[in-house]
Amino acid sequence: MDISEGNKTLVTEFVLTGLTDRPWLHVLFFVVFLVVYLITMVGNLGLIVLIWKDPHLHMPMYLFLGGLAFSDACTSTSITPRMLVNFLDKTAMISLAECITQFYFFASSATTECFLLVMMAYDRYVAICNPLLYPVMMSNKLSAQLLSISYVIGFLHPLVHVSLLLRLTFCRFNIIHYFYCEILQLFKISCNGPSINALMIFIFGAFIQIPTLMTIIISYTRMLFDILKKKSEKGRSKAFSTCSAHLLSVSLYYGTLIFMYVRPASGLAEDPDKVYSLFYTIIIPLLNPFIYSLRNKEVMHALRRVIRK
Repeated sequence: MDISEGNKTLVTEFVLTGLTDRPWLHVLFFVVFLVVYLITMVGNLGLIVLIWKDPHLHMPMYLFLGGLAFSDACTSTSITPRMLVNFLDKTAMISLAECITQFYFFASSATTECFLLVMMAYDRYVAICNPLLYPVMMSNKLSAQLLSISYVIGFLHPLVHVSLLLRLTFCRFNIIHYFYCEILQLFKISCNGPSINALMIFIFGAFIQIPTLMTIIISYTRMLFDILKKKSEKGRSKAFSTCSAHLLSVSLYYGTLIFMYVRPASGLAEDPDKVYSLFYTIIIPLLNPFIYSLRNKEVMHALRRVIRK
């Protein structure tokens, strides 16, 4: 708690209640999520190093994949370490500045990932449906520019919500019933009305998530039709297997994000299920490096070459 304003005491520090209020689960959850975090970081950072080290992977597809891996590593790092601290010390406080910083880095990574997934889908669409034009339509220079645009949008978009968040004051409670500083939870404990904030979350969420998701769906649909026309039985099976794995990852990521942020009066809704948030903050960053690389022969060959060296 901090300075008074009339009879109100402004809150400048918060307590995160975490995933559960059962003390006997805290140590178990700490071990589980520590292992998940370590695997996530090894998987994503290892993929980045592999793409950087092997010249055979200096192609647009792997440039986007490296960008996605960095985004996933940032998402996981913005959430998991603080959650691990809370498992061991339930009295640990998080300041308002730390809270806003955590939200900014999470939102920046999430926004960047939405656009990177579009770039990756478009890259695969051109490679499969227009292979002869691929070197022209997806040059390394153009890919680097698209990657940069994705990150610039990712860095700028959360600033809108942070600037609106700074106009809110908190004086009712200092308990956030969540495992990280989720912005909708901050709205619920603010003293002044967060209706404008909630409206901006809905509008920006709809304008970013829905068009990017539709673009991905259209790209993969066109790819699947092209595969059915041109590929052999073995080729179809392999392509379907790869596309279905990618679509599963995209569906889980977008499905949970849209459920959380693209709905009327989302800022005033009841506590959303924390399981949905776990998907896009922890589970998807864990799965992505394996979904996008284990079925990729070039990545596996590059891994063997690096191990031999």
